[in-house]
Amino acid sequence: MSGVAFAFAAMMAAVSAQPRDPAVTDRVDLVEINHYYDPQGRLVFDQVIFYEWSSKNARFDVVAWRLLKTPAQVPIRDWKRGGYVTSWRDGDVIRQVRSIQRRETWTRHDPELVERDYLPRELRRGLTRQLAER
Repeated sequence: MSGVAFAFAAMMAAVSAQPRDPAVTDRVDLVEINHYYDPQGRLVFDQVIFYEWSSKNARFDVVAWRLLKTPAQVPIRDWKRGGYVTSWRDGDVIRQVRSIQRRETWTRHDPELVERDYLPRELRRGLTRQLAER
């Protein structure tokens, strides 16, 4: 085996031997990119809020939220499968959230904080906590 072929084979073996990052996928009905500004018009933070439709309440209820720490976390259109998707490293896993709809808002209030009046944090579904057993 030539040196180049051996190096290529060794590289392929090393790549295939490495475990893949486990991924956790959640589905929601709406994802909101929110830019929260203070009364002086300065950006306080950017966040992503995940909602699911509540037929009982006839409104979107917050499932969870996360601060946007990098532009890579911004939900993007999934042209192949439809809807929107956002992914980020969350501890030991890659977390992915898929949504049917997306909206972007610029507010002088924190919508997630306001939503606590409708559905307290402890009653929210939240995102999946761990990987399903395989």
